[in-house]
Amino acid sequence: MSTIGGFDRSAPTFFHVSLPPQALAGVRTRRILALGIDFIIVSILSFVIWLALVIFTLGLSLFFVPPLFPLVAFFYNGLTVSGPRMATPGMHAMDLEMRCTDGSRVPFLNAAVHAVLFYLSWMFPPIFLISLLSDDKRCLHDILAGVVVTRRPSYFL
Repeated sequence: MSTIGGFDRSAPTFFHVSLPPQALAGVRTRRILALGIDFIIVSILSFVIWLALVIFTLGLSLFFVPPLFPLVAFFYNGLTVSGPRMATPGMHAMDLEMRCTDGSRVPFLNAAVHAVLFYLSWMFPPIFLISLLSDDKRCLHDILAGVVVTRRPSYFL
């Protein structure tokens, strides 16, 4: 039986493996703070891209600008969570990481879909209450994307 980052790899990959209680300590609060940091970063990136488009097209992009924030958030989450840190900069600052439920790294597509599901969840805020009922503090978008957010292993070993 081997463990990777505190996850028991002997469990079937389609079931959520058990985590030590320390891995989930303070996760909800840290996720909210990480969201604030990431929201600011995505907003700044979106503004910089919008400004560059306006300058390079001499203002013509004002008529044809795609919805930049969702596009930036999609790639921001996909690239950072599937990267070596397994977390967005906000999550990394709050000592969080995201993994698949079997303990493996999150692929780009799962991370990007997780972001889309998260932003869609804002249209129905009561959905976030599922986190209060879940033993592993997962939100509905976490469950649908097949991921779990935990503290970094060095903090709960």
